Amino acid sequence: MKINDLSNSFDVYLRLLKAAKIYWLSFTIGVIGTILAVGVDSFFAWAIKPLIDKGLVAREHTFLLWLPVLIVVVFVLRGITLFMSNYYITRVGRSVVMDFRKHIFAHLMHLPASFYDKESAGKLLSLIIYNTEQVAAASTDALLIILQEGLTLIGLIAVMFVISWKLTLLFMLTVPFISLITRYNTKRLRALSGSVQQAIGEITHIAEEGIGGYRVVRIFGGERYEKNKFNAAVENNRNQEMKVVITNSLGSSLVQIIASLPLAAIVYIATLPSLHVSVGSFGAMVAAILRLFTPIRRLTKINTDIQKGIASAQSIFKLLDADVEKDGGKIPLDRVQGAIEYRNVYLTYQRSRKEVLHDVNFTVKAGENIALVGPSGSGKSSLVSLLPRFYDVTSGAIFIDGVNIHDYELTDLRRQFALVSQHLVLFNDTVARNIAYGCLHTTNEKDIIHAAEAAHIMDFIKQLPQGLHTVIGDKGLLLSGGQRQRLAIARAILKNAPILILDEATSALDTESEYHVQEALQGLMRERTTLVIAHRLSTVERADRIIVIEKGRVMEMGSHQELLALDGMYAKLYKMQFKI
Repeated sequence: MKINDLSNSFDVYLRLLKAAKIYWLSFTIGVIGTILAVGVDSFFAWAIKPLIDKGLVAREHTFLLWLPVLIVVVFVLRGITLFMSNYYITRVGRSVVMDFRKHIFAHLMHLPASFYDKESAGKLLSLIIYNTEQVAAASTDALLIILQEGLTLIGLIAVMFVISWKLTLLFMLTVPFISLITRYNTKRLRALSGSVQQAIGEITHIAEEGIGGYRVVRIFGGERYEKNKFNAAVENNRNQEMKVVITNSLGSSLVQIIASLPLAAIVYIATLPSLHVSVGSFGAMVAAILRLFTPIRRLTKINTDIQKGIASAQSIFKLLDADVEKDGGKIPLDRVQGAIEYRNVYLTYQRSRKEVLHDVNFTVKAGENIALVGPSGSGKSSLVSLLPRFYDVTSGAIFIDGVNIHDYELTDLRRQFALVSQHLVLFNDTVARNIAYGCLHTTNEKDIIHAAEAAHIMDFIKQLPQGLHTVIGDKGLLLSGGQRQRLAIARAILKNAPILILDEATSALDTESEYHVQEALQGLMRERTTLVIAHRLSTVERADRIIVIEKGRVMEMGSHQELLALDGMYAKLYKMQFKI
């Protein structure tokens, strides 16, 4: 059942409970404990009748002698059974949270790039952390209360029927009114819970941007703006939460007021001589009714948690139902030669509906060094993103070694590429684990050192406190720009893929850092097909061929000298950069 099929709260809740079915044994033990605990509570309510009639009125000696023992036994049983109920059902709830977090993160690892184009990292983090907690509250924490208090309610009403069915029927007259209030509260809380979720996601998103971009915030004096934006989001969240509290509190209060009316009537009627109600029966009846207020109140309040959980579950199921990357490839792949062909390639992004590539045609020989140049937004990065299938062509086809890339198994296809980009991705881990990342994690230290030396970074690594085993901080912020770039190059060297993509790999570096990076890149580019995206035309002069792209179209193609002689777009860009 996908999220589009979930027409009401019951369907969502049913799917939510199915996620917990693998923990049926723990849940069964918890339910048994709950039933036993409720049985003990109901017995205790009924026992008030003999306690008063036999103990306080008749003063039966044997009964009074055993009464202390009975009290201790009842409370010991109650403690054991409540522990069984609380522990095992809560265990199921925490396991469900753990499973959802695992499933969500695993699913995120396989969603297409187009998904991340429209979703913020902050909102996804909110879903993993906040929404899953709400699901736990709805799936098992709320279920625990429903079982405990619902069975308590049934047990106490059964006791009341045993004592006096006529008085009990009077109390049951309130049930339709309580149901109407609960139904209205459910609808309103469901809508408010969705608003609370959106507010939490917005808070996480704003906080992530403000913290991650603190340098820009401070340089451009954006502190006040970010604080005001965050404060507005927090206040909105507070307002939404208070609406939930108001709705819940009013509903709970109205239910208790309605339930108190038959209690007052029962107290009055039970005192009438015509009913012949004993002192013990009257006491047990009143005690049972008073005890009913707790489960009624808790059952009314728990509706809030259930509606929050259902709203959270909907967002989780929506994510889990999102289609993962399509992998229809059947051809296994070890290592390609590296010949590439773009044949009548068109690309339109789904989100913007804008055509970014138009009828692109060119071929690359194995081992050839190709440079892609052109104005910003011309489609260079989109062009190379099609190769490892981060995006799929709208029409046309791309071939590697004469085979359509869609026919290769996706994992095998991506193993053929190494990427060095200006937007570096480094992890809060050691130098060694950043170089030998992912499928390279089993690499021995000798090969890691060799890759670091080839990237001209080993001298710096030796100066670190723990050398290769030094943690480099979040996103590698403990390193300079050039060091981070060379670390990424070392990763690409270690992978030794047959096709290399360099996306503005030196654009943000100073002259000295660029020199070291270029030296490392020259070694990396040997004997492999290379696609270089660059704004600095000085970095592409030695390319075998240069492809000039503008507005998603291939405008010119040739060597550096050929394009200068052509005196077209490339020559114009070259003259602008070097002021010729």
